[in-house]
Amino acid sequence: MSEPAVVLLSGGLDSATVAALAARGGFDIHALSFRYGQRHALELDAAAKVAAHVGAVEHRIVDIDLRSFGGSALTGDIPVPKGRSVDALADIPVTYVPARNTIFLSFALAFAEVLGSSDVFIGVNALDYSGYPDCRPEFLAAFEVMARLATKAGVEGTQHLRILAPLVDMTKADIIRTARGVGVDFAMTLSCYDPAADGGACGSCDACQLRARGFTEAGIADPTRYAAGTP
Repeated sequence: MSEPAVVLLSGGLDSATVAALAARGGFDIHALSFRYGQRHALELDAAAKVAAHVGAVEHRIVDIDLRSFGGSALTGDIPVPKGRSVDALADIPVTYVPARNTIFLSFALAFAEVLGSSDVFIGVNALDYSGYPDCRPEFLAAFEVMARLATKAGVEGTQHLRILAPLVDMTKADIIRTARGVGVDFAMTLSCYDPAADGGACGSCDACQLRARGFTEAGIADPTRYAAGTP
């Protein structure tokens, strides 16, 4: 019998790759996405397609309202940065959503406890990324320790939670190569922070530029629909 696993699924390239890796690993995937007040819901459409593609047992979309706090270009009235050099992404940009991965992992922890699962997959990356502090290995290790202290299942020893982040030390090119190897349909995924209403990627936000460069470095054709004049 396959073990259940919670997979945080945003609809982006990284989370789709992690979902495919979890499926390849024989887990029963319980996909978890969030309608958290982000600037567009197109990523949830992408997440639903990916969940179906990897054969998820279920796909839950949970409503939380991070727009109540704002503080990010993704949840407030702050413009998404465009045209920044991807080689100069040293600062933490305004697309960082305060405590987002901490919040998402807390929901995943609760879901995993109810499922009787010890495995939570997340598609964070600490190499080709925008500098978010909650994408780093030390954050994941600290959350894992906290989680084992925070739940009934953890205290009683029936759950030994693992935060599985198989992409954390990969370049974007390596992620794309890995994704192709496990059958990810790139066209299903959406990475853009500020897409058009029809789902076309802006081509100039940090996420678009990192994605485009990754495909170029991987030597794999990029099926993303970008706005005219962008990668």
